[in-house]
Amino acid sequence: MQTTMRIGELAQATGVEVETIRYYEKAGLLAGPARGSNGYRAYGAAHQDRLGFIRHCRALDISLDEIRALLRFKDAPQANCEEVNELLDQHIVHVAERISQLQGLEKQLRKLRAQCKKVRTAADCGILHELAHPIPHAGGANRHAGHVPGAHAQVRKPSR
Repeated sequence: MQTTMRIGELAQATGVEVETIRYYEKAGLLAGPARGSNGYRAYGAAHQDRLGFIRHCRALDISLDEIRALLRFKDAPQANCEEVNELLDQHIVHVAERISQLQGLEKQLRKLRAQCKKVRTAADCGILHELAHPIPHAGGANRHAGHVPGAHAQVRKPSR
């Protein structure tokens, strides 16, 4: 591993796009790099390790706010990790809810697909006709019925 890298080298080493690295810096997930004697931004092994951690979290669909909380714990190695466990437990519940919602979405799509079993003109397409009707809402409370929500969970600062 190199001692210092430019942003492109860091991107290549971690599989994280340059724009994403800059975004993580602006979002406070990744510390800004030092400047080398040549004036270039110099990233080191700590940046590479942290980006690896962030990337692994994102692969598990952990939100940026949750990652921020996990990084606070990672940066405070003496802190009690009970809240890390709670955060992951909340994330597991959220994933289970999303799986259930996705299964419901699949059922809706299969029902919709059944509206047009043979090739017809677009004017006679059962799918297009069905999509033209608004989805009934229970009390109008859910404007995005059938939409699978994204990020979730409130996060807390680590207690030391």
